[in-house]
Amino acid sequence: MPPLPDWYSCAMPRRFLNELADGERVDEIYLASEKQLRPNRAGNLYLQVRLADRTGSLNCMLWNAEQVHYESFNNGDYVRVRGNAQLYNERMQLIVRSLEVVESGSVDVADFEAVTEADVRALSERLVMHLRAIGNLHLRCLAECVMVDEGLMARFKRAPAGIKNHHAWHGGLLEHVVQLIDLAAVVAPLYAELDSDLLVTGVLFHDLGKTEELSYEPDFSYTDAGQLLGHLVQGVAILERKIMDCEKQSGERFPEELALRLKHMIVSHHGELEMGSPRVPMTPEALVLHFLDNMDAKLASVRQILAEDANHGSAWTVYNAQLGRKIFKGLPPGR
Repeated sequence: MPPLPDWYSCAMPRRFLNELADGERVDEIYLASEKQLRPNRAGNLYLQVRLADRTGSLNCMLWNAEQVHYESFNNGDYVRVRGNAQLYNERMQLIVRSLEVVESGSVDVADFEAVTEADVRALSERLVMHLRAIGNLHLRCLAECVMVDEGLMARFKRAPAGIKNHHAWHGGLLEHVVQLIDLAAVVAPLYAELDSDLLVTGVLFHDLGKTEELSYEPDFSYTDAGQLLGHLVQGVAILERKIMDCEKQSGERFPEELALRLKHMIVSHHGELEMGSPRVPMTPEALVLHFLDNMDAKLASVRQILAEDANHGSAWTVYNAQLGRKIFKGLPPGR
């Protein structure tokens, strides 16, 4: 590993984004993404960049910027940032005086990787346990074809479930899916009309397209295919490939209606046309998948909002546009 730059001191503790206070002077390294050169109302250019470390991300602005500033680094670069933290509209941001690229070999990558707090090995074991308990032979064959695909499973265990909205960390997709399967195992026995094997298999496949929709090395972004197709379409394509693998392995044709029901669960799991699903859920399993998926995603978002909220003096978080509400944190001690 190359030696650390002269200006970097191991004696100085790292200042993570979630530790910054309003007005604090900042001189630290962060991971850059989503850079944009934009005009303000007066027509003057400024540079907007998303900065991240393992504790979260926030926006930074460099005023009176020029093309040379925009071209001085790439998305996914580590950059040394000098500037000041500022609480604006109850959200923390950075007003930057300078940004300069830092060689990746001179940083501790672990400081910048948001990773699930859960044990990935334990999650993987729970997933395998659930999938091998599937009773339907066709669906169990399908699940086995996923589990033996080493490339797909490696991406599945590494991928986030989203870039910002929920489970936006390495291992987040696996965590989300296993949590949903745990929930499905509780809910399915309560309703006779539910096919528990179909529900579990639908949960497995519903977000597998995100392994191809998202790029997550080192920064989180969308692949070109992800931008053009989206994980619903990509998920159906993965399912079709695994059905072909299953047919080759078993020597039997996969039931057409079963394949149709699984595809419907993938394309309808967002629940509403306005949320990107081309069809609303129209089977019991698709409906339950949508509700469980929505609940888990929303609660993960709430947990993240509470953890990252910079409005420390208030009983409420800032307004969250995605959820369409503030979250009540509770009254501070003494009130």
